[in-house]
Amino acid sequence: MARGLDHIVHAVADLDAAAGLYRALGFTVGARNRHPWGTHNHIVQLPGFFIELLTLAEPDKMSGDLFSVKFGEYNRDFVARGDGLSMLVLESNDAAEDEAAFRAAGIAASAATRFDRDGKKPDGTPVKVAFTLAFAKDTQAPDISFFTCQQHFPENFWNPAFQRHDNTVGDIAGVVLVAGQPAQHREFLLAYTGAPAAREQTGGFSIDLPHGTIDVMTRSAFSDRFGQQAPVTERGPRLAALRFKTSDPQAAGAVLEKAGLFYTPLKAGAISAAVAGATLVFEP
Repeated sequence: MARGLDHIVHAVADLDAAAGLYRALGFTVGARNRHPWGTHNHIVQLPGFFIELLTLAEPDKMSGDLFSVKFGEYNRDFVARGDGLSMLVLESNDAAEDEAAFRAAGIAASAATRFDRDGKKPDGTPVKVAFTLAFAKDTQAPDISFFTCQQHFPENFWNPAFQRHDNTVGDIAGVVLVAGQPAQHREFLLAYTGAPAAREQTGGFSIDLPHGTIDVMTRSAFSDRFGQQAPVTERGPRLAALRFKTSDPQAAGAVLEKAGLFYTPLKAGAISAAVAGATLVFEP
């Protein structure tokens, strides 16, 4: 069974600045959270999907465990080359089953591993949230980390109050990867997503999921479609863009204009903006 989009990590050097930028873009941004291995984050929620703004704030807390390596070291090294989208995460009903499927496909990168942290409701009430992750690896994609995420207390995490945004974004439409040779990553992504097939598109292919779409395309196709410069792919494919479903792209554009942020008009009333090493696309 195919796995839908769950979240994406936007790794940055300056977490406060990134949170402020997302607020200026019209998003509701959650409070700062702290992980025991030294990374800090802010969450931007949509229904069933979130953006995790993340930085390594306390490197002295890294201990060599899986989360220190997969989150602390990996995102530290990623940000050393520049801000951007560093990790793609799919939803999971059973991370142990995902791990078994990844091992059968020869793409597993870890055992399914759980962590817990404290969270807060909008009124400040403390709650417990917990996740089990199963990592997969595309050996040709060192600058993208792939895993699935099983939530154990989803009722404590998801909150409609955090999912209302002034830019009228209501859901995720998809994520976009760029690659020098998109076809080289098709089999990995099909195994990772559990999707039965991909469909061809200009300059690459798309994989439709229960929640959202993964588009993979060349850098030139990306620039033609979204009007922004794509990340370089000398080291391999990169996560390049988030596509949002927006009830009123003109309202989103007005929010960006008010904040003094530039955007590019696209076909069918969509707009795109370059934000901290990533492209954000607001589609009707």
